[in-house]
Amino acid sequence: MLLVIDVGNTNTVLGVYREEQLVRHWRLQTHHGRTSDEHGIFLRQLFELSGLDAGQVDSAIISCVVPPMERLLIEMIGDYFACEPRVVGADIEPGIPVLYDDPSQVGADRLVNAVAALQKFDTAVIVVDFGTATTFDAISAKGEYLGGSICPGITISSESLFRAASKLPKVELAKPPEVIGRNPVHSIQSGLLYGYIGQIREVVTRMKQQLGGPVSVVATGGLAGFFADETDLFDTVDDLLTLEGLRLVYDQQVR
Repeated sequence: MLLVIDVGNTNTVLGVYREEQLVRHWRLQTHHGRTSDEHGIFLRQLFELSGLDAGQVDSAIISCVVPPMERLLIEMIGDYFACEPRVVGADIEPGIPVLYDDPSQVGADRLVNAVAALQKFDTAVIVVDFGTATTFDAISAKGEYLGGSICPGITISSESLFRAASKLPKVELAKPPEVIGRNPVHSIQSGLLYGYIGQIREVVTRMKQQLGGPVSVVATGGLAGFFADETDLFDTVDDLLTLEGLRLVYDQQVR
């Protein structure tokens, strides 16, 4: 079995593949303070609770945007799963042309998403990934990673507003009853949700104009469904796109 791990600043998403089938996946909070042993024990417990035999894991691949976590996970997988993981960007490349000014500055997760998106569509693709930051990645119809946009995630925006404005409350990310809020909570929720949708629409529209021709749009990340319910911008929503991309990179570049 193949263990795939995508480490983000806020969440870590893990999955286990048997051939091309994703048999189990988990979305966890990224814990910067855990030791290698703590990560290993916790993950082995997840396997046991899911009825999976950790001893059947014979390969692993990681994408990570938190450098201190990378070393810990490499050590953990070697100790608790008896295989040597491959790390996207460090010892394995995604296998697509990267036209960024400096390809090494593109996050591994963004390139892995591009690989998975290219398998879904025969057109140019825009991947919108809702994470700690919201990233917009443009992939040409020729399969080239062109670049994209990065903006603060909606959670960061909400928390920054709460910290900077002393009289405004911290609110739950939820759809308000109406766009015209009648109390501070609903007013903030309205501004966050509909203001953010406006931002997404503007970036996607301008990217489509620059790409030209048919363009498909994929939403991924933990909050993808939250926004997809409120807009028709996306052709598909796949919150496990990165895991599939990791599997594809491993199959195409290692097997």
